[in-house]
Amino acid sequence: MTGIQFGRLQDLPLREAWKHEALQFTPWLAENLDHLSEVIGIPLEMTGTEVAVDTFSADILARNPMDDSVVLIENQLETTDHTHLGQIMTYLAGLDAHTVVWIAPAFREPHLSAIRWLNEHTADGFSFFAVKARVVRIGNSPYAPIFEVVAKPNGWERQVREKERKSKQPDPNSELRFEFWSALADAKPALSRNGPIANRTTNTWVRLWDEPEINLSLYLSNNNCGCFLRGRRGGDAAVVHNALGAYGQAIVSATNATQWESSDSSHFAICRLDKQYNNRESWPAIIEWMGAEHDRFAAVVEQIMKGQTP
Repeated sequence: MTGIQFGRLQDLPLREAWKHEALQFTPWLAENLDHLSEVIGIPLEMTGTEVAVDTFSADILARNPMDDSVVLIENQLETTDHTHLGQIMTYLAGLDAHTVVWIAPAFREPHLSAIRWLNEHTADGFSFFAVKARVVRIGNSPYAPIFEVVAKPNGWERQVREKERKSKQPDPNSELRFEFWSALADAKPALSRNGPIANRTTNTWVRLWDEPEINLSLYLSNNNCGCFLRGRRGGDAAVVHNALGAYGQAIVSATNATQWESSDSSHFAICRLDKQYNNRESWPAIIEWMGAEHDRFAAVVEQIMKGQTP
């Protein structure tokens, strides 16, 4: 006898941990995407939950920062069914997703066959995963979630390594973006009061309010530039809508926004300027526009959050 006591690992129904799929499982998964990211091998940044597509709502929409592609995550607390498979195909078309992750405690063989068929017959760039979800515990220990990939694209690990290699290669536009964001920070120091905004990506975030966290995302694209409101990184977009949605039209009127809500409900009050950052001659105009939009957004958000009528 060693004197060591061993417990028995027990598998529990998912509903022991999450009673309701949309109200508990989906929000938990959205806040803990690192668990899923680890098993499928790609980084995930949460974009939105319950994203509307026609009369349906996709559970989670995320982003793969290695290639900026859209990742659709559909989760169930019960064994897979044809309804969810049909919805996944609807979301795939409506959300321009390139990676689909279907999570369930058990997969019927026809559904696994469908995932395999899609991986073999769709165009390059599309990837489909079947991920088995488990909840385990030993005795009275806390619940522990376990995710296991049961179907994935052929040669997936090799594809991930290739994407990682490409993501680490110098981007000819990254230095130009860094120069632009640095110029913006120098010209408009108020934008950096909550942290540096200069980086090499297409977006930089400026904090407008702390609790609930509301940010103004400034972006650069090949065709235009702009800004929009959003919540904390990896957070639920509904937080912003709940805090500001009743004043959406007032925010649109106070800024150069063309609409309050995005088509996927992940960002709000979208403003665009028809100028390109890769033309240095446009930088002064873009910088002045971004600075002015920031001031407008900051003022109207502060009024609303302090209970004043904008």
